Amino acid sequence: MIQTTTQKKKKKRKKRNLLKDWISYAGVRVLIFILHLFNIETNLRFACFLGRCLWKYYHRGRKRALNNLRESFPEKNEQWMWETGKRSFEQIVMLTVDMLFTPRLVKKSNWRDYCNFKKGEYAKWLMKEGNGFLMIAAHYSNFEIMGYMLGLFDFDAYSIARPLDNKFISDYLYGVRKRAGQKIIDKKGASAMMEHISSSGATLCFIADQDAGRKGLFVDFFGRKASTYKSIGLLAMTYNLPIGIAYSRRVGNKFYFEIAIDRVILPEEWADKDDPLRWITQEYTAEIEKFVRVDPSQYWWLHRRWKHRPKEETEKAKADKVKS
Repeated sequence: MIQTTTQKKKKKRKKRNLLKDWISYAGVRVLIFILHLFNIETNLRFACFLGRCLWKYYHRGRKRALNNLRESFPEKNEQWMWETGKRSFEQIVMLTVDMLFTPRLVKKSNWRDYCNFKKGEYAKWLMKEGNGFLMIAAHYSNFEIMGYMLGLFDFDAYSIARPLDNKFISDYLYGVRKRAGQKIIDKKGASAMMEHISSSGATLCFIADQDAGRKGLFVDFFGRKASTYKSIGLLAMTYNLPIGIAYSRRVGNKFYFEIAIDRVILPEEWADKDDPLRWITQEYTAEIEKFVRVDPSQYWWLHRRWKHRPKEETEKAKADKVKS
């Protein structure tokens, strides 16, 4: 009983200091004002500089990224690992600049100046039919601009996002996105709304490469088992929804993106599978790996995609430890 109580106390969230949060928010607004005094190209160059600083001084993050790269690309040399990891950190900071400038730059009248839709007509018509659609992406390049474009062109689409701990900053960023027409659902409590939205014929957008914990479905991702959420596959199976796998890839250091939905998984494809949930989950995960391999430097190798391990793997590790 004592142990349980202690664990509950640890899980209890620390109360936020509203004054500190507001001061942080004020600082962010001042920074945004300063950034907007310069053009997007200057800001992206500055973002690259900050990304290189992050790579140099954030030792734990750099170590994690390098470990992930070594496991995923065992055939590459160490120089490639470091260059790819450093560029990945640059991309993370560049995304922040992208998000702040997108509403100012991208309009219905000029979107072709910033985006090239390489492939996606079929998925577009499926979304417009209004029979329901699931669109998934990954922590790759500027994934945010795809949701922005859906809102800009009045698609009935909802993005699931996790709010920031700082409510003031979170509300501000949500407001920027919503003014462009994006519909955003907080990740907390989203499950109660997903079924209703899916059955109504709208499009639900997910970032599908996050670790799903011990209860997730383990599928292959870059040669290793990765815990993946079951919710996407279950929604698709329940409502017979097609799944589009989308990506946005930055061209050079510019605010210009190649956007594509190379693969649409249709309900008839999993109808005869022995384990349709596993098949769906593995299929879209393999598609994510496919577009990441085209330019691995735009993927977020920092995040803990392989944090949790399959039960049989942990049991084997324990047994080997006992033997040694």
